[in-house]
Amino acid sequence: MKIGCPTEIKPQEFRVGITPNAAHEAVAHGHEVLIQSGAGRGAGFEDADYITAGARMIDTAEEVFATADMIVKVKEPQAGERKMLREGQVLFTYLHLAPDPEQTRDLLASGATCIAYETVTDDRGGLPLLAPMSEVAGKLAPQVGAWTLQKANGGRGVLMGGVPGVFPARVVVIGGGVVGTHAARVAAGMGANVAVLDRSLMRMRYLDDVFGGTFKTAYASAATTAELVAEADMVIGAVLIPGAAAPKLVSRAQLSTMKPGAVIVDVAIDQGGCFETSHATTHQDPIYDVDGIMHYCVANMPGAVARTSTIALGNATMPFMLALADKGWRQACTDDPHLLNGLNVHAGKLTYYAVGKALGIDVTSPQLALKG
Repeated sequence: MKIGCPTEIKPQEFRVGITPNAAHEAVAHGHEVLIQSGAGRGAGFEDADYITAGARMIDTAEEVFATADMIVKVKEPQAGERKMLREGQVLFTYLHLAPDPEQTRDLLASGATCIAYETVTDDRGGLPLLAPMSEVAGKLAPQVGAWTLQKANGGRGVLMGGVPGVFPARVVVIGGGVVGTHAARVAAGMGANVAVLDRSLMRMRYLDDVFGGTFKTAYASAATTAELVAEADMVIGAVLIPGAAAPKLVSRAQLSTMKPGAVIVDVAIDQGGCFETSHATTHQDPIYDVDGIMHYCVANMPGAVARTSTIALGNATMPFMLALADKGWRQACTDDPHLLNGLNVHAGKLTYYAVGKALGIDVTSPQLALKG
């Protein structure tokens, strides 16, 4: 199979879909790997690294898309890239379709087979291709939130850990999954007073057992959420419903109850955000003010630490990429129902229920798509 990897073109996206190590493995499996020249530079990989791994360098994205049987990326294809997809081609990348009707329409029109990292599952009920970036984003959230809290950036001017005689920042993390756990650990490590809200009693017991009171947990009822958000210096949104649009858990009206200069970090922005006032921003212009509350809503947070993120993502995606290349997507998805859960679009049909529900589009079951 010819496996292609174009340079990412989303603003300030420095990651790359295939590492030199992954390219080496694919070549060893008998596949041809086509890398757009310069694609790895933002993550610290030079063209020479790929050439040493046995890959072939390609000058333009157009040639990569025209030549490859499977396209491997990081972020969802941008409008110009979607026009280059073709019927029968496999796209393997993050998609986040539920809040993005335009991308969904374009992918359906392309006729391509689109497998989304964020909906591939594992036998423990996890999301193995989303988890590495969730870990990165969770660890980054208190870091970027602390920067936003600085007075020069519009924040309250509160130091996360305080100093002797001065209380630390109050941080509320909504969601106790992978993002929320890592965010809470880092925020607590910075000395903040941290509370994690979740609706799973089992998950809260786990957090309490493992972290031994490093941070507190509370049941995420609407009343408790409103109370703690009003007291917070920083609120981190870490809610995920796999493949679906994130629920709006804090309304614009609730901003008036918050402390002036408090900070919202919405890690769920890829799925539309879990605050009513959230909209996607970039690393170049990451924050904005709504009613005196500072919002940090960068849609590709892990891109800020591109080398760490690229290696972590490559480690997770490589086995699935090799299975798709070795067997073809139909056999790979037949053999692995967890990979089949990643199938979102095939031959003009939507195959993921949560996306169809969010966008009002009829859905074909992935099992039927395998036969079609």
